[in-house]
Amino acid sequence: MQIRRLIAAIALLLAQGAAFAQAPAWPAQPIRFIVGYPPGGGADVVARLFAEHMSRGLGQRIVVENRAGASGAIGATTVQKAEPDGYTLLAAAISEITINPAINKTLTYDPVADFAPVTLLGRFPQVLVTAPDFPASTLAEMIAYAKANPGKVRYASFGNNTLNHVNGERFRLAAGIDTVHVPYKGSGQSLIDVMAGVVEYTFDSPATTLRQVRAGKLKAIAVTGEKRIPGENIPTVREGGVSGFTYYSWIGLLAPAKTPRPVVDRLYREALEAMKAPELRKVAEGNHMQLGGNTPEEFGRQIRTELGQYRQLAAQVGLGQ
Repeated sequence: MQIRRLIAAIALLLAQGAAFAQAPAWPAQPIRFIVGYPPGGGADVVARLFAEHMSRGLGQRIVVENRAGASGAIGATTVQKAEPDGYTLLAAAISEITINPAINKTLTYDPVADFAPVTLLGRFPQVLVTAPDFPASTLAEMIAYAKANPGKVRYASFGNNTLNHVNGERFRLAAGIDTVHVPYKGSGQSLIDVMAGVVEYTFDSPATTLRQVRAGKLKAIAVTGEKRIPGENIPTVREGGVSGFTYYSWIGLLAPAKTPRPVVDRLYREALEAMKAPELRKVAEGNHMQLGGNTPEEFGRQIRTELGQYRQLAAQVGLGQ
């Protein structure tokens, strides 16, 4: 019986391989990168950067489509339901892959079972920013102000169950402050409202915050990384007096589950080639992004590990649906 099953399994694999070999050479048409957030945010910026460079090696145009909403889940669901043919890919942020699924029990996709990891594109710390006229310029002053005004200081996130929501709650507990969460549908509008003083602070990527800081439209209070951002005089959260609070955001590339392995491998190789391009490296460095490049297997292990870590964190900060 076992021998028959083995023979049947080998026959199935050979048939799949033959079908793939007879199919038109991939890619034979334009490719879509789906981003689960509006244009202008960190995920969108990175997706467009890699789309431009990977299209050269693939010989096909890569179109970035923004499917914003539900903390990235709409974009993720779009790719989950797509044909596993390599033409619809997810330029995923950490939120819809390891954070939202760790909290939201109503999601219709499984971040492990429903996607084929390709590679981590890059990671970066986040910057805690306020409006320029916010009455605090250091983390200690900000915490003191929040303690003097309990329940009156608001922070913005990209949406419920996103990276800066979960870590915003974590920061609130670590700093011992009573602040109010205000969810948005993405980075762009949340930063506009922080600049306007509608909400008092948020955490966001260097790519989207530092330009506004240099223009005097935002004030940088602290950075969530282990070290200061090179060339920027912004203390870490730890330096500001809150210990044990370090985290990074990331953007990665995933395909629908059951995408042929030769397609996944080709995408991985082209992503690595894109990372070697001097112009891409220059943009990444200018945006304080550490380039990725781990293998599909390594990226899969990273996702599974972080998923477990964020489940623990969600329980710690009291989030869950």
